[in-house]
Formats: sequence, structure tokens, C-alpha cells
Amino acid sequence: MTTLRETIRPQARSREWKAIVVLILLIPVLWSPPFLFRFFLYQPFNIPSGSMAPTLVVGDYVFAAKYAYGYGRYSFPFAPSWISGRVFAAEPEYGDIVVFRTPKDTSVDYVKRVVGLPGDRIQMRQGQLVLNDRPVTRVALKEVLAGSACATDDDAKVRRWRETLPNGASYITYDCVDNGYYDNTNVYTVPPGHLFMLGDNRDNSTDSRVASVMGFVPMDNLVGKVTRIFWSLDEDGEPRFERMGKVW
Repeated sequence: MTTLRETIRPQARSREWKAIVVLILLIPVLWSPPFLFRFFLYQPFNIPSGSMAPTLVVGDYVFAAKYAYGYGRYSFPFAPSWISGRVFAAEPEYGDIVVFRTPKDTSVDYVKRVVGLPGDRIQMRQGQLVLNDRPVTRVALKEVLAGSACATDDDAKVRRWRETLPNGASYITYDCVDNGYYDNTNVYTVPPGHLFMLGDNRDNSTDSRVASVMGFVPMDNLVGKVTRIFWSLDEDGEPRFERMGKVW
């Protein structure tokens, strides 16, 4: 009579040898420069919407530095669902543009700007960002044609603001609609281990203001920090050389 131990042991050996063979076959791939670059250093993403306009527009291709905030579950494809926390973790700074997954849908990558860190109080008042009860400095800029950034006539103009966060991070935002739906909000208090995200195109961005879709973003859900545009194509498929190489 064969014991249960003897029955399992050959099967276990078989699985172990298969795993060893697969690992040996993968070693050249795992240590190849393209693999190391793509999975450990910089991951490319393309921008499919105008929620971050004018900073990022449809047709931009960007690199996200995966090491910037350490490595977590969403740093690598096909990572097991039980992984939690981050290795070499670092906290984002105000104004960072980050790629992340939302708690509501972890299958989709989003790109937004960090405007709230753990413990911060965030509010929108008449379209102006308020951080910890202080309106964030903003300066009105010359209006420009809205184009596809706003859901209006392409000949319409969009208001622009130069917004500067407390740490000096400065960027341009779009204001397409007066008193838009999320131009006036309640106060959001960012929980520990979470971030508050906004799109630069404030009236056309689904971000942390929309609790039912995104809400607060756990730091464990970060993928990387957007560092530069490496390629860009307009709606006709022509290169936009003036956008290539832009760095944050």
C-alpha cells in the first residue's frame, strides 16, 4: 500500500523541477536591459484623455519612474493580490504627477497630480484649491482656444491659472466652466497612508473629488512618478516635437 506521503512527494518534486527549469530559461530575460528598464526603472504610458491638460494632452507618451516611491503590488504586472506595503517606500511631494490604480478599479492606470498628503484638508471654493484652510496661490493667465480640452466649441476660449503649491511646485490649470460641478466641495481630510489627486483640467477630470469613482488613493496603489514626455503625436498622427523631452 502506498502512503499519502509517498504519493505527494513525486508530484512535489515534479513541480519543483518545472519551476527550476522555467526560472533557468527566464534568467536571460529577467536580467536583459529592456526587462530591467521596463520593470524596475521606467515604464512607458500613453495619455488617452485631456484630464491633465495642458500639462499632458492626448497623444503624449510619458515615462514613469517606478523607483521614485519604492516598489509595491502594482509596480509589476501579474503581482499576487496578497502583496501589501512598499519596499524602499518614499512619500510623494506636492505637485508630483503620478501613475496609480484606484481602489475602485485596480485594472486601470490613472495619471493625476498630488495636491494632498496624509492629514491634509482639501477643499474647492469657486474653482480655487484650498489646502489646510489656505487658498493655494494662483495667477490668471491669458485665455487660449479650448480646442478639445473643454467640452465646448473649439473656437471657445478657456481660462488658465498658474497655480503654485506650498513647496513651490507650479503648473498651469484649465478652468472651462464657471461654477462647475466640483468647483465647490466639502472639506476632504486625507487619511493616513493616502493621497488626494486632482487633474489639471479641473472641469474635465474624474479625480479624488469623485468619491464614488476614485476618492482617496492608497500609497500602496502607486505605480510611478511621471518624469518626462518622450514622444507625442497630434490628432493627425504628426509628431509634436515641441512637447518631446519636457521634464517634471
